[in-house]
Amino acid sequence: MVFVALTIAGSDPSGGAGLQADLKTFHQHSVYGEAVVTLLTVQNTRGVTNVTNLDAALVESQIRAVCEDIPPHAVKTGALGSRAVVERVGACAPFLPNLVVDPVMISKHGAKLLAQDAVDAFCASLLPRALLVTPNTHEAEALCGKAVRTVAEAREAALRILDHGCRAVLVKGGHLDGPPVDVLCDAGTFYEFTGDRIATNQTHGTGCTLSAAITAHLARGTDLVSAVRQAKSWLSEALRTAVPLGHGVGPVNHLAPVHPPLRT
Repeated sequence: MVFVALTIAGSDPSGGAGLQADLKTFHQHSVYGEAVVTLLTVQNTRGVTNVTNLDAALVESQIRAVCEDIPPHAVKTGALGSRAVVERVGACAPFLPNLVVDPVMISKHGAKLLAQDAVDAFCASLLPRALLVTPNTHEAEALCGKAVRTVAEAREAALRILDHGCRAVLVKGGHLDGPPVDVLCDAGTFYEFTGDRIATNQTHGTGCTLSAAITAHLARGTDLVSAVRQAKSWLSEALRTAVPLGHGVGPVNHLAPVHPPLRT
């Protein structure tokens, strides 16, 4: 059987984040990857100098074209850019299975990747369709309206985001005070995933890569909790084994081995 995953995201020409990172991650997890482009960036490891949103109708046409021909088993969204694109993706969501929403609002270098007027549409038209939402603490704060600095606050934020209608929320803990604990709330049940802080400057695209790995596991039929656990374990290895690239914040190692090996 061929497992298929679709990413709906922005393009990073340096290959460390966005749909390029997603496709690398899908491939490493033995999943056939499809990609719908939402926006174009001019960026490298040192920063983002331009962001151009694509026409919303063009984005929707891409989604419908791939889904009508090679239907995905799981889908993730990344940077969507504009309110119009958010609304079009939300309209397509009923035929986007196992939808993982990564609320990419600001790039690693501080570039805005979601318009301010799109946040309300994001909460109203996309979050209710999501199986899983994967905000970092800054994005969780924007979605729930409260500070997220501790594990307890991450739990509260997850519950508030659940109120938008999604099934599960994973608040990533890389920016929490103390140890980095990822908090998953799945239909009201909490799970915590602990890890070590890895001393590396190769962190470009970590959020995209984690959500893509989760999506790949879901496409393969893995249950949600196991998908999060296995994706986090693989990302840790990708961070530990990353080789410095570029002159700024470099990418993780998308060639890190997946353990245990996945059947094809």
